[in-house]
Amino acid sequence: MSIHNLDKIFKPASIAVIGASEKEGTIGYSLVKNLLKAGYQGMIFPVNPRYSSIQGLSSYPSVSHVGKPIDLAVVATPIATAPAVVRQCVEAGIGGGIIISAGGKEIGAHGERLEAEIKHEAEQGEFRIIGPNCMGILCTGEHLNASFASTMPLPGKLAFISQSGAICAAILDLSLREGIGFRHFVSIGSMLDVDFGDLINYLGHDPQVGSIVLYIEHLTHTRKFMSAARAVSRVKPIVVLKAGKSRAGALAASSHTGALTGEDAVYDTAFKRAGIVRVETIEELFDCAELMAKQPPPKGPGLGIITNGGGPGVMAADALSTYGLEPALLTPETLEKLDTLLPPFWSRGNPIDILGDATPGRWRQAVEVCLSAPEIKALVIIFVPQSLSYGLTVAQVIVELLEKRPHLPVFAVWMGGKSVERGRQILNDSGIPTYETPERAVSAFMYMYTYSRSLEMLQEIPPKLPKALQFDRSGAERIIKTALEKDTAILTEVESKALLKAYGIPVTDTVVAGSRGEAVALARQMGYPVVMKIYSRQITHKTDAGGIQLNLRSDKDVEEAFSGIMERCRTYDPKAELLGVTVQPMVSTPDYELIMGSKRDPDFGPVILFGLGGIMTEILKDRALALPPLNRLLARRLIQSTRIYGILKGYRNHPPARMELLEELLIRLSQLVSDFSEVSELDINPMILAGDKAWAVDARVLITPSTLPAPLHLVISPYPNQYEMTITTTGGVNIFLRPIKPEDAPLLRELFHALSSRTIYYRFFRPMKEIPPKMLALFTQIDYDRDVALVALDTTQKEEKLLAVARLMSDPGGKKAEFAVLVGDPWQGKGIGAALMERLVGIAGERGLKSLWGLVLAENTHMLALAKRLGFTVSRIPEAGGQYQLNLELTDSQSRGEGSRT
Repeated sequence: MSIHNLDKIFKPASIAVIGASEKEGTIGYSLVKNLLKAGYQGMIFPVNPRYSSIQGLSSYPSVSHVGKPIDLAVVATPIATAPAVVRQCVEAGIGGGIIISAGGKEIGAHGERLEAEIKHEAEQGEFRIIGPNCMGILCTGEHLNASFASTMPLPGKLAFISQSGAICAAILDLSLREGIGFRHFVSIGSMLDVDFGDLINYLGHDPQVGSIVLYIEHLTHTRKFMSAARAVSRVKPIVVLKAGKSRAGALAASSHTGALTGEDAVYDTAFKRAGIVRVETIEELFDCAELMAKQPPPKGPGLGIITNGGGPGVMAADALSTYGLEPALLTPETLEKLDTLLPPFWSRGNPIDILGDATPGRWRQAVEVCLSAPEIKALVIIFVPQSLSYGLTVAQVIVELLEKRPHLPVFAVWMGGKSVERGRQILNDSGIPTYETPERAVSAFMYMYTYSRSLEMLQEIPPKLPKALQFDRSGAERIIKTALEKDTAILTEVESKALLKAYGIPVTDTVVAGSRGEAVALARQMGYPVVMKIYSRQITHKTDAGGIQLNLRSDKDVEEAFSGIMERCRTYDPKAELLGVTVQPMVSTPDYELIMGSKRDPDFGPVILFGLGGIMTEILKDRALALPPLNRLLARRLIQSTRIYGILKGYRNHPPARMELLEELLIRLSQLVSDFSEVSELDINPMILAGDKAWAVDARVLITPSTLPAPLHLVISPYPNQYEMTITTTGGVNIFLRPIKPEDAPLLRELFHALSSRTIYYRFFRPMKEIPPKMLALFTQIDYDRDVALVALDTTQKEEKLLAVARLMSDPGGKKAEFAVLVGDPWQGKGIGAALMERLVGIAGERGLKSLWGLVLAENTHMLALAKRLGFTVSRIPEAGGQYQLNLELTDSQSRGEGSRT
């Protein structure tokens, strides 16, 4: 349901407090008192059959007796009564509820049954629920305190969402001291209905919310969460503190991959993919929240440090160096300006030490220079109380300066206690974050810089592979289906390599020998030297069992190795079925030994692993994780996240690895686990690189049934192949229609350059000479769960040529979508736009959308005529001058997916 009816909770015109009370000290009393105290302007209906009035308001025995529309019910009765209360709310047509009551799933099976009953009753209508077991919500813009927190937060643009009521109370208390303002303050509780994904969708589209802070203990509906976070983080920062890092994630792993992909590492990977900034402690969460609430993200890593004490400036620079950064290098122009203003003994570098006798006038001049220095992207001001210091006056000078200067992220460290308290308070009240130590200030800056960097990376355009990748999906399906039918969860090495080979991942030739004589014959045929390994489903860690012999160079070596392997493996696992050995060629001089693999996480689906391979894999643990699907850019970032990347680039006698080949291998692996949800674990170790070639030398795959079919097991929607088709338009043009890909950015830029100024104006409602990179990323890097964008390609060209593009942009509620169509001038009037629109209408129906809308200029007569032909209603927008709005209500048959199939 996503954001459906959430307005009824966050912007209610009327509220019923069920379980309201006249008895001080009860939650029912506090809820009514807090609503009144906060200045809520809507109607409040206390509900309690034991009272005729509560705190001066008429009380009702039940919501059915109120007799007036109710948007929100706040429930403070014992949780055992909650199912009946929710039933009454549904019958009364109430849109949403906040269930304060505790005693749900957190107490065990009985509580789980109660929550199931509550959910069942809510689903009989459109009743949305926050909670149970929550503190409530506070919304400063609505003067709404629907919680048992006695104090309203200060107004601001920050949204805070927490699973812990205690964390809510602590952050609220600290925010009042530090002057941090909030738009929304939400205690989400057990997430019976409304969860993090819903709230990110809803609050992220509130123009009054500037950033979102989350305290998470666990996630539900991870695909929805990822979709919402990936969309919102592009326009406003999301910061998260995830508790529960110590839980073991791979206790029973059957492969190196399983052992290396713990739960917390997967969360970390998911947050990075979504563009979320993760902090580690409550202190960091608060510091980061304060900086986000008061200052914009920095536009680069150039941090300026001004101080009247050398030591704290060095501490700030040292803290910055732990993140791999240095303070901004001052330009000769900036140095010259500071030289004319500061005493001869100033530091002549960054940190800018203006000396302990600095007067407020000297502070003003130095800060002014830094604010205008182009190399400084953010500024930290460190004040140390000394005998000639003026802490209060300096704070006032800085506040006055920043009121008049361009907005640059500025934050302060006012070191000391009571002597600097008034200065610190003036800065806080003026929206300048203050920190007690240089290290905390630098840490907060780095989190915000990380967000800025993540935003740049999210908008980076991935390159294409030089060739289209081919996969033998039916061959892979046969291997997996056979394993499931035979109930053989772990594939043998031969079966595992056959599966990899079906997806184009190169493997070493591997044959099975059941006896010494057969092993010798196969080794001769293959050519010495060879490698011999135990062949058994039960023995997956061959090295541990003594089941591998390398560099066998003669018949005698093979005979002895066969006997030794079989004997050692019988001792290692007497119950194991020893099917023989495998024989494969020895790769004698590998350049690199790597590991690639995947593990199916219970929350996030398949997780891709890459890192250092060989026998040291689990000891050195040089690995990085990523979520599929992957493209070349994401694969390259995965490789770059490991320490071995420094060697893969080429180091001393190590030649550089073929990065393009590694990227392709990771993409093929990603496609395999995306296509088959039954692949529970997959381990390639080692993947050997030698020159410009690669081979999977050893592989093991675990196949188990999956509760979700592909691709629903992924948390990030993959490319929807089902929307590809070749058609002939009414104008006789043969075109290939397919969903847009991130790699299509150059094609879209090329199409833009083929547009006339008139077409550009019709589509973008303003003249444009170039399509900005951010817009290019927005158009091509879409979430296929939320939006649809189709491109029309010329089938007669050897190289892909983009003729037109059309988009559906769904609202977060998933019921309406905005459409847009762009056809290059040379191909207009040939039926391409009509074909794209008819296909979009069909897809909208398949996805259950109820209506489509779009804006068109009055001069765009071709689009207006096409819209009318497709059944859109056309209405002029009076306040918008020459603009028309087009609307199409989809029929029931279209919403069932029975729309056009052009």
